[in-house]
Amino acid sequence: MTRREEQIATDEELISDAKSGDRSAFTSLVKRYEETVFRFSLKLCRDREKAEETLQDTFINVYRKLGSFDGKSKFSTWLYTIVANNCLMKRRKTKLQGLEEPLEALDLPAVSPDGRFTRHVVRWDNTPSDILLGKELRRVLDEAILKLPEIYRAVFVLRDVEGKSNEETAEVLHISQEAAKSRLRRARAFLREQLDPYMTSRRKGKP
Repeated sequence: MTRREEQIATDEELISDAKSGDRSAFTSLVKRYEETVFRFSLKLCRDREKAEETLQDTFINVYRKLGSFDGKSKFSTWLYTIVANNCLMKRRKTKLQGLEEPLEALDLPAVSPDGRFTRHVVRWDNTPSDILLGKELRRVLDEAILKLPEIYRAVFVLRDVEGKSNEETAEVLHISQEAAKSRLRRARAFLREQLDPYMTSRRKGKP
């Protein structure tokens, strides 16, 4: 397969050729998705070094397990699943217990099943990722996201940052769609609570 053919080949064609031992086809898959994998790794791991390690680990996993990929899901969905698993494994190995405690143990607003707050928090018209973020707010949001346990952070990043559907998010994380919705509600609630003082001070500072 020529370079031109590799560039226009579909994922299915490259996967089929890679399974047959075509190293150039596998290399093309890596080049096609390495930026996507690194971007998602960085958003999920929140650490460049860990994201770079996850990038390498992910494609090692892909190389070893490509034969088991049955095509029932999108190749990109399969990649997201591997990235999420690798980030979670790295977190367990570092034993950062302070970031692994259940979200319920953190100081966040109580949320009803339909996502409404049961105590007052300044309302925003959009979710955190939909707001036009300034440099300072980006820093505050990044710090808040870092405090999220990874099982909640993964849902938030997939849904509100990557723009994946609830169905795709559930598939990537191997959880039910109801669990994905529940985790997203709690993640958003926590982030709103963390950003509430900042948003309140900004509104008070307006003329």
